[in-house]
Order: sequence, then structure tokens, then C-alpha cells
Amino acid sequence: PDIPVQLSADEMNFDQEQGLIVATGNVEIINGARRLLAERISYNQKTDVVTASGNIQLVEPGGERVFGERMEISGDLKDAIIKGLGIILTDRSRIAASGGRRSAGTTTEMRQGVYSPCKLCETDPSKPPLWQIKAVKVIHDKNSKSIEYRDAWLEVLGVPVAYTPYLSHPDPTVKRQSGLLAPSFGGSSDLGFVGRIPYYFNLGDHKDATVTALLTGNEGSGGIAEYRHRYRKGTLDTTGSLIVGDNQEDVRAHIKAKGRFDFDDTWRWGFDLHRATDDTYLRRYGFGSPASLNTRIFTEGFRQRNYFAANAYAFQGLRSTDDSDTEPVMLPLIDFNHLGKPDRFGGQTILDVNFLAIARDEGTDTRRLSIRPGWQLPFVDGLGGVYKFSLGLNTDIYQVDHLERDGEDNFSGLSARVVPQIKLDWRLPFVRNDGNVSQVIEPIAVAIYSPYGGNSNKIPNEDSTELEFDDTNLFSSNKFSGIDKVEGGPRFAYGVKWGAYGKGGGNTGIFIGQSVRLKADDTFAVDSGLEDKFSDLVGRVNITPGPHLNLLYRTRLDGDNFSPKRNEFTFSAGGKALRANANYVFIQSPRDSEFAGREEINFSIKSKLNRFWRGSFGGVNDLAAKEARQFNAALVYEDECVVFTTRASRTFYEDRDLEPSDEITVNLLLKTLGEIRTDL
Repeated sequence: PDIPVQLSADEMNFDQEQGLIVATGNVEIINGARRLLAERISYNQKTDVVTASGNIQLVEPGGERVFGERMEISGDLKDAIIKGLGIILTDRSRIAASGGRRSAGTTTEMRQGVYSPCKLCETDPSKPPLWQIKAVKVIHDKNSKSIEYRDAWLEVLGVPVAYTPYLSHPDPTVKRQSGLLAPSFGGSSDLGFVGRIPYYFNLGDHKDATVTALLTGNEGSGGIAEYRHRYRKGTLDTTGSLIVGDNQEDVRAHIKAKGRFDFDDTWRWGFDLHRATDDTYLRRYGFGSPASLNTRIFTEGFRQRNYFAANAYAFQGLRSTDDSDTEPVMLPLIDFNHLGKPDRFGGQTILDVNFLAIARDEGTDTRRLSIRPGWQLPFVDGLGGVYKFSLGLNTDIYQVDHLERDGEDNFSGLSARVVPQIKLDWRLPFVRNDGNVSQVIEPIAVAIYSPYGGNSNKIPNEDSTELEFDDTNLFSSNKFSGIDKVEGGPRFAYGVKWGAYGKGGGNTGIFIGQSVRLKADDTFAVDSGLEDKFSDLVGRVNITPGPHLNLLYRTRLDGDNFSPKRNEFTFSAGGKALRANANYVFIQSPRDSEFAGREEINFSIKSKLNRFWRGSFGGVNDLAAKEARQFNAALVYEDECVVFTTRASRTFYEDRDLEPSDEITVNLLLKTLGEIRTDL
């Protein structure tokens, strides 16, 4: 037999006749990546058996440590018979047994074994851990990377709570393995009892699936399936559900899928699929609360200064006012954008091309071709003023069927418009450095000229139905978000921006601005903030002195009396111990808008109460209606071996078959027995 690579001890004796080596005091044997430590060992060269006693510790190549009162082990340290066995696995989980046998360095069979990832009480180690598994026989197989139990009991605080003749779970070296995950149970006032029992499937190195049985007391039962796949040049994520009610014909379902795939470094394609069998299904079963579901397939390419995209869209509205017959299908929506290289003067050519085809079962069908060439020249004067001179030509051609017009017959046919535009941007930044703080004050002005008109009633409005005037589009050439409506006439916008920037990363900024036109324009709806010669004032204040405080305030004030038309306030403060977030929104909707104005506040508070406990609380309040919309709370306990989560929520809204409801969910996760982790 091979002699161990290295043997060291305080004292060694060698009996040549019997072939026996005896070492005492801080004995260490190193054989390859394995290491045996003990107070005393004897090595029989004839039988190739090492007998060890006293503070025995066998350190495995992967970091696992094996302890014993007495150990008989082969010379290569792979086979052993151990009395009073203890194992600390690589994730600090522990196994203890009255004795065991180790074979080939890969399989350890133990008698009367106990397994637990929980730490023992420091003041009284004799106390049972939070939970443990006791079994007549425990087998740790490194080849299959599993730990198996025969005739096993699960104990919680020393009290047996569950028995199974067989149990298996992956050892710490396994990152993913098929198996049952921690279930969750609870109840709600509308669904009754609710239980979710997930099973995880490891389908390969780059794909997996989770199938969850969903049980309810009042609204049927079914399942949820999730599939994830990471390809060499793409990703696929799919979630679907199916619920069958008490009536077998009452089947409700949904699917949500997202795929992104690269052809090469320039081109990629993808899709989003989101559909449900009915309007309230997603909210009833806790799959989110979107107002509409969007499905699309697309391809796009990026090359140097060019971008191309071709999309097809379909929509499913979930609001009570939505009509499926009037929902559009976009096939196709094509965009091409080009930005030329700077010429000898620094100017750049611009070309934006858009083609859109919309079809409906009922209502307007639209085909649109938009070609918008332009040229821009940025430059800086001798005083530090920053300019950009722009020329543009908006050319739009429409072919429509059944376009409804106020007070006139429906229109079908061709229409077109050509709108030239000249624009000059100017800003003059002043900078001052005061030690650790730099200040910048910057007046900004924009002058734009384009002819009046351009919004014929023979042109449909598909993409510019809603206008939100704020600090983000004050200096835009066209304040409408889309192509179908254009802003005409001479106009001027001005504002001033101030900012302070600290070397430590903190910053504070203020902006206020307004636009002016030569005459009022009925292109803009009443209360839009732009219908008069002088627009409403728009502004923004942001204060971020450091990572633990962030304040943002945005507003729109009436240009005559400074009454608020829009207020948005976002607040975030705190660290890991306590973090608070709040958002307040007040919007006065323009007249004839599809969306009503609103005033609401939503908030959340998260706190790490101590080393093991954390909690959160949040809600949404409709201040205009003086009603609460939703409250939710969660309390989580987590240590090295268990995660216990309790969640409670209350919803107050009503929508068709949805009524106000209360829900409580409890989830107990025993770490190392199978888990998918997410953060609260």
C-alpha cells in the first residue's frame, strides 16, 4: 500500500516487526486533498488500516468535515468505520449519528442519525434545534449528491410532527434539483381556503419548470405552470394557469410568455404573449391587475447610427368600458431611424420613417406612412452659449376607412399633410465650484416655427389621444406623444434650471418653465395647460443628499392664478433597518379625456426589526373619493435554517364579479429541503 503523503506528530514510534506506526500528539496525515487530524493514530502497514482516537477530524477535498470518537480508516483515507460520528457539510448543516461506515470516500451510511441546518443554542447546546430530522438510517451519497433517510421523523423544537418511511433531499453541492418546494396556505374572503403546492423540475443546465397545484375552497382548483429556458442566443420565460370551477364548463385560464432571441450582433427578434379568458381572472387569482394585455411579435436591428423595427400588436382590454370589437390589431408597425455622421460644419442629417396599419372589427381602419427628414447643427458661441439649430419636414399620408367625425359623415379615403418646421435651442450654463459643492444655473430657451393647422378631421388620431404637459416635454417640437397630431404655429418656451452637486454624490435641482404662443390654439384640450397663449407653469424639484434620502416633486400650475393642475411627490428615505416610500399624485384631467383625473397616495414601509425579523406595510388611498383601495402587510422570520412568512392584504375595490376581500397567506420554508428564494 501507498504510504501517506505526509505524517506529522509530536511523537512517533515504529514497530518494524509488526509493521506498526504509532503517532501521538497533534497528529496530522495528509493524503492528496484529504487531511486526518487526531490526538493518537496507529497505522498498520500490513492491513493498510489507520486507527484514530481523540479529537478526530477528517477534512474532505470539498470542505466537508467528519468527526468521530474512534475511527478505523484505510490508508488512502477513503474507507472508514466511525463511532460517534458527526459531519459538518459545506453549508454548515450538521449530521450526527451513533456510528457509520464510509465507502470509497463517496458514500456514508449512518445509524440512528440526526440532520439539521439549525445552529445549537450557545448557552445550552443540549436544547433541540428549531427543527431536525431523526432517522433510523441516513445515507449521504456524493455520487448522486443526495441525503436519504429511512424511517424518518421531522421534529420541531424537539417535538415529532411528521413521519415518513423515506425522505430524500439534495446535499449542499447541488444548486438545482427536481423536487417538492415549500407549499403555502391561506385563505381569502372570496376564494375561501387557498393552497399552493409547487413542484420544481430541473430540466437541464439552462432550463427548468415549476408546476404548482392551486386549490381554493370557493372558486375551483387548477394549476400554474412556469417554464424558463436560457439559450445560447436568447431567453424564454412562460407562465400559464388553468382553473376549473365547480361547474366543469367553468374553465378560466391565462398565459404570459416573453421571448428574446438574437440572430447576430445586429438583428434580434422576440415576442410577448399575454392573454386571459376573461377580464377579472388575473385579479381574482392574484396574477396582477393590468388594465390591458398586450401581445406582440417583433424584429429589430441596430447598426451604427441606424435602427429598424417591425412590430405586430394585438390588445385585450380588461376594463368594463373596453369593447373587443373596437380593439385595434396593428400589423405591421414599422420604424426606421437614421442619424447621419457630422458633416464638415458639424451638422447631421436625420430621417425618421414610420408605417402603420390598424384594423378593427368595428370602427376606423388606418394605414399611415410618415416620412420625416431633418437636419440639425449644434454649436457653441464665444460666451459659452450652447445652441442647436434644426430643420424638419413632417410628411404624413393616410388611407382610412370609416373614420368617425363630429357633426359630419364618416370619411373613407386618402389624406395627407406636409408640415415644415424650424427650431432653435439655446442654453447658457453658469458653473461655480465651492469646495465640495458645484453649482450650475442654466437658462434655457427654445423657439419653434411651423405653420398653423395640420390636424384635419380627415386624419385619425390613433396615438396622440392623451397629452400630459410637464417638464419633460416643455421644449419638445411636438408635445403630443405620437405622430397623428402635430403642434402648429410660432411658439417659444423658456425656463431656468439650477443644480448643486456634491463630491460625495448628493445633488439638488430645481427647474421651472413655461411656453408662449402667438395665439390660443384649440388643438389642445381645455385644461391641458396649453390651450391659452401662455401655458401653465411646469416645474421640478429633486433633493438627493445621499443614498438614504430622495425627494422628487413635479408640478403644473395654472398660468393665471398658480393653482395646481398637477402635483406629483415621491419620497424615499431610510436604510436597511427602516425604509419608507411614498408617492402622491394629483392630476386634473383635460376636458373630454378618456381618463378621469385622480388624487391618490400610495406608501410602503419596510423594516429589518432585528437580526431575524423583518416586516413591511403598505397601501393605496384614493383621496379624491376619500376611500382606501388596498392595504397589505407582511412579517418574515428568517435564520440559517427556516423562513416563516405571513402576508395579509385587504382590497376595497369592486369591479363586476370582484368584491372587496381579505387574504392571509402563511408559508414555512425549511432551508436545504428545497426552495426558490425571492426577496420580500
